[in-house]
Amino acid sequence: QVQLVESGGGSVQAGGSLRIICVGSGSTKGSNAMAWFRQAPGKEREAVAAIYSDNRFTYYADSVKGRFTISRDNAKATLDLQMNSLKPEDTAMYYCAARPLLPLAELRFTWTRGSEYNVWGRGTQVTVSS
Repeated sequence: QVQLVESGGGSVQAGGSLRIICVGSGSTKGSNAMAWFRQAPGKEREAVAAIYSDNRFTYYADSVKGRFTISRDNAKATLDLQMNSLKPEDTAMYYCAARPLLPLAELRFTWTRGSEYNVWGRGTQVTVSS
Protein backbone atom coordinates (compact mmCIF):
# COMPACT_ATOMS: atom_id res chain seq x y z
CA GLN A 1 0.00 0.00 0.00
CA VAL A 2 1.35 3.41 -1.00
CA GLN A 3 1.64 6.08 1.68
CA LEU A 4 2.33 9.76 1.06
CA VAL A 5 3.69 12.33 3.52
CA GLU A 6 3.96 16.04 2.74
CA SER A 7 6.34 18.54 4.30
CA GLY A 8 7.86 21.96 3.67
CA GLY A 9 4.84 24.16 4.17
CA GLY A 10 5.00 27.36 6.17
CA SER A 11 4.34 31.06 6.18
CA VAL A 12 5.76 33.50 3.67
CA GLN A 13 5.09 37.02 2.50
CA ALA A 14 3.54 37.72 -0.87
CA GLY A 15 6.12 37.50 -3.61
CA GLY A 16 8.13 34.90 -1.74
CA SER A 17 8.85 31.25 -2.49
CA LEU A 18 8.28 27.88 -0.86
CA ARG A 19 9.08 24.32 -1.84
CA ILE A 20 6.87 21.54 -0.59
CA ILE A 21 7.79 17.90 -0.81
CA CYS A 22 5.86 14.65 -0.80
CA VAL A 23 7.64 11.45 0.10
CA GLY A 24 6.10 8.18 -0.93
CA SER A 25 6.55 4.70 0.44
CA GLY A 26 5.47 1.52 -1.21
CA SER A 27 5.03 1.25 -4.95
CA THR A 28 5.22 4.92 -5.99
CA LYS A 29 8.44 4.63 -7.89
CA GLY A 30 7.57 5.41 -11.51
CA SER A 31 4.29 3.60 -11.40
CA ASN A 32 1.78 6.39 -10.81
CA ALA A 33 0.70 9.74 -12.08
CA MET A 34 0.93 12.17 -9.18
CA ALA A 35 -0.53 15.56 -8.40
CA TRP A 36 -0.83 18.40 -5.93
CA PHE A 37 -4.21 19.64 -4.80
CA ARG A 38 -5.05 22.42 -2.38
CA GLN A 39 -8.00 23.46 -0.30
CA ALA A 40 -8.56 26.79 1.38
CA PRO A 41 -11.01 27.23 4.27
CA GLY A 42 -14.55 27.41 2.98
CA LYS A 43 -13.54 26.53 -0.56
CA GLU A 44 -13.61 23.39 -2.66
CA ARG A 45 -10.52 21.33 -3.28
CA GLU A 46 -8.60 22.57 -6.31
CA ALA A 47 -6.17 20.72 -8.55
CA VAL A 48 -2.87 22.58 -8.73
CA ALA A 49 -0.50 20.50 -10.86
CA ALA A 50 0.08 16.95 -12.05
CA ILE A 51 2.95 14.98 -13.51
CA TYR A 52 3.07 11.78 -15.50
CA SER A 53 5.05 8.77 -14.38
CA ASP A 54 7.88 9.31 -16.91
CA ASN A 55 8.46 12.85 -15.58
CA ARG A 56 8.11 14.41 -19.02
CA PHE A 57 4.54 15.67 -19.01
CA THR A 58 3.16 18.18 -16.56
CA TYR A 59 -0.14 20.01 -16.17
CA TYR A 60 -0.96 23.16 -14.25
CA ALA A 61 -3.99 25.11 -13.16
CA ASP A 62 -4.20 28.46 -14.90
CA SER A 63 -3.96 30.20 -11.52
CA VAL A 64 -0.43 28.86 -10.90
CA LYS A 65 0.95 28.49 -14.40
CA GLY A 66 4.31 30.22 -14.74
CA ARG A 67 4.75 30.45 -10.95
CA PHE A 68 4.68 26.82 -9.76
CA THR A 69 6.78 23.89 -10.97
CA ILE A 70 6.01 20.24 -10.26
CA SER A 71 8.71 17.61 -10.43
CA ARG A 72 9.34 14.08 -9.23
CA ASP A 73 12.30 11.86 -8.50
CA ASN A 74 11.22 8.29 -9.07
CA ALA A 75 14.42 6.88 -7.58
CA LYS A 76 13.75 8.70 -4.31
CA ALA A 77 9.94 8.39 -4.54
CA THR A 78 9.51 12.13 -4.02
CA LEU A 79 7.20 14.71 -5.53
CA ASP A 80 8.08 18.40 -5.29
CA LEU A 81 6.19 21.61 -5.85
CA GLN A 82 8.31 24.73 -6.20
CA MET A 83 6.12 27.77 -5.62
CA ASN A 84 7.39 31.21 -6.63
CA SER A 85 5.78 34.64 -6.66
CA LEU A 86 3.32 33.47 -4.04
CA LYS A 87 0.09 35.36 -3.56
CA PRO A 88 -2.29 35.52 -0.58
CA GLU A 89 -4.82 33.54 -2.62
CA ASP A 90 -2.35 30.63 -2.68
CA THR A 91 -2.98 30.15 1.04
CA ALA A 92 -4.35 26.64 1.54
CA MET A 93 -3.65 23.15 2.76
CA TYR A 94 -1.69 21.39 0.03
CA TYR A 95 -2.15 17.68 -0.57
CA CYS A 96 -0.10 15.18 -2.52
CA ALA A 97 -2.03 12.50 -4.40
CA ALA A 98 -1.22 9.46 -6.51
CA ARG A 99 -3.21 7.37 -8.93
CA PRO A 100 -2.58 4.11 -10.76
CA LEU A 101 -0.71 4.15 -14.03
CA LEU A 102 -2.85 5.23 -16.94
CA PRO A 103 -2.36 6.33 -20.55
CA LEU A 104 -0.99 9.84 -20.92
CA ALA A 105 -3.92 10.78 -23.12
CA GLU A 106 -6.29 9.96 -20.28
CA LEU A 107 -4.34 11.95 -17.69
CA ARG A 108 -4.43 15.00 -19.92
CA PHE A 109 -8.22 15.21 -19.58
CA THR A 110 -8.69 13.87 -16.08
CA TRP A 111 -5.81 15.19 -13.99
CA THR A 112 -7.99 17.66 -12.13
CA ARG A 113 -10.44 15.05 -10.89
CA GLY A 114 -9.67 14.28 -7.29
CA SER A 115 -11.87 11.19 -7.43
CA GLU A 116 -9.40 9.58 -9.85
CA TYR A 117 -6.63 9.56 -7.21
CA ASN A 118 -6.65 6.67 -4.79
CA VAL A 119 -3.86 7.66 -2.38
CA TRP A 120 -3.63 10.96 -0.50
CA GLY A 121 -1.29 12.53 2.00
CA ARG A 122 -2.47 14.41 5.06
CA GLY A 123 -1.43 17.80 3.75
CA THR A 124 0.93 20.64 4.55
CA GLN A 125 -0.22 24.20 5.26
CA VAL A 126 0.96 27.10 3.12
CA THR A 127 0.13 30.61 4.32
CA VAL A 128 0.93 33.70 2.26
CA SER A 129 0.53 37.10 3.91
CA SER A 130 0.07 40.36 2.07
